[in-house]
Amino acid sequence: MDFLSKVFRGDRVIWMIFMFLCLISIVEVFSATSTLAYRHNYWDPIMRHSFFLLAGLGLVLLCHSIKPKYFSLLILLLPLSILLLIVTKFWGTSVNGAERWLSIAGITIQPSEIAKISLIGTTAFILSKRRNSKDDKSFKWILITTIVTCSIIFIDNFSTAIMLFAIVFLMMFIGQIPVIKLLKLLLACAVMGIIFIAFLKLAPNNFLEKMPRATTWKNRINEHFQKDTEDKSAKFEITDDNYQVSHAKIAVSRGGIFGVMPGKSQERDYLPQAYSDFIYAIIIEEMGLIGGFAVLFLYVILFIRSGIIAERCEKLFPKYLVLGSALLIVTQALANMLVAVNLIPVTGQPLPLISRGGTSTIITCAYIGIILSVSRFENPKGIEREAQILSEAEQEVQRIKTIENEEGFMEENINAGEF
Repeated sequence: MDFLSKVFRGDRVIWMIFMFLCLISIVEVFSATSTLAYRHNYWDPIMRHSFFLLAGLGLVLLCHSIKPKYFSLLILLLPLSILLLIVTKFWGTSVNGAERWLSIAGITIQPSEIAKISLIGTTAFILSKRRNSKDDKSFKWILITTIVTCSIIFIDNFSTAIMLFAIVFLMMFIGQIPVIKLLKLLLACAVMGIIFIAFLKLAPNNFLEKMPRATTWKNRINEHFQKDTEDKSAKFEITDDNYQVSHAKIAVSRGGIFGVMPGKSQERDYLPQAYSDFIYAIIIEEMGLIGGFAVLFLYVILFIRSGIIAERCEKLFPKYLVLGSALLIVTQALANMLVAVNLIPVTGQPLPLISRGGTSTIITCAYIGIILSVSRFENPKGIEREAQILSEAEQEVQRIKTIENEEGFMEENINAGEF
């Protein structure tokens, strides 16, 4: 146990949440990838996912060993991530009509995930350097970097762009950007949102067909709000337009209180993204409402614990970095859950650390590593624990040196014939 405490350092609650989410992920992804298992080798899907989780664990250990001040280098990663986003629009791999993936040397990555973590780091860095004066340009620089990044993402991934913009907005609010500026920005966003929805409603379908994601979101919004105006007595029918949402509802309904037990889901064979976008519906089907609330509880505790870690920080950069990382993880988790229970239109957001993924899983592990790093190096208890471990290490080195000296002394005396 002493060895484990020296390897897995930082906040133990965060470590426990991370381990529980990974364990749930392995069980549920193994169950939900039945359709992939039929098409490929039975073990291939779960072995691939386990590999990414293992690589993510390695990244957590690496990141939690880096002092928080070095994560300010994320600001240098932002231009590269923007370049990758632009390249992806022209040479990316298209999935479901969206160019979100880029293959480099046989490795497929999702540049938007890299852009998210670099923008969070950049925002935290700028906020930590702001001055309470009239010539402070922090708000302008944050707004420029956010608009550029989110605009490129918005072309093929509306939900990710909107979510990322909202998180940066919350970080600016926490960072005490003047409220009047934030209100003006919020008003501008509301106006643009109304214009965008009106455009989707009024634009001819033949025009929207030139923008596949616009057509997709128009259908999703219409379908989501149409459910409240339909005749409740009308016979329910599953169509191509409501296929995913309908089967997600069936999965949630079958789960009940205690669920049908892991591995016994039926809807995993019907939901196209049962192991990703709709894995929370499968969790409820197999583990019931109890399991669903347990997963939600883990994310809530993660957010609360991250807030406590941030509150204890004396330096601004790690404080904002922890809050931004936790906000992104929890917001994405809530978006996935709300889609699964049909409270918001389908967004395509995976459930962090649980959904089957590649780049998203690795980057989420980087967020966890950042939170642990701050809890280790910028937290009073963490600093005390680090000092204790360092003291124990020095004592151990001194003990080994003493033993070696004694053995050397004994050997010299034996050779001299004194024993």
